Amino acid sequence: MPDQQAVRVLVVDDTEHVRTVVADMLRLDGFDVVGTAPDGAAALALAAETDPHVVVMDLMMPGIDGIEATRQLRAARPGQQVVLYTAYLDPDVAARAREAGAALCLGKVEGLPRLERELVRLTLAVARGSS
Repeated sequence: MPDQQAVRVLVVDDTEHVRTVVADMLRLDGFDVVGTAPDGAAALALAAETDPHVVVMDLMMPGIDGIEATRQLRAARPGQQVVLYTAYLDPDVAARAREAGAALCLGKVEGLPRLERELVRLTLAVARGSS
């Protein structure tokens, strides 16, 4: 079970500001952010290169969205964990995320500050294998 400093995380979001804020927050909390990507296609390539423990990814992105990227990531690396987040979380979206292989699906409805706090806790829990 990796400790927080050893957890490798890839952050994926099509909004540069959100991507930067989430990556910086995880780094400040001691996570090893191995990279950031602006979309699902770039995430797949970077995950193959960096082999993160956890991919923290927005659900809604152009091209390959978070659900399809999760399917492909989990098919290529069954042990890799994915935490999805979205502004439009409803039970159907959460179910589709779980079916794709996401360990967790979070909503952004309470804003980025809550998401940031939760990602630290959840990313470590997912990397340790408990959600």
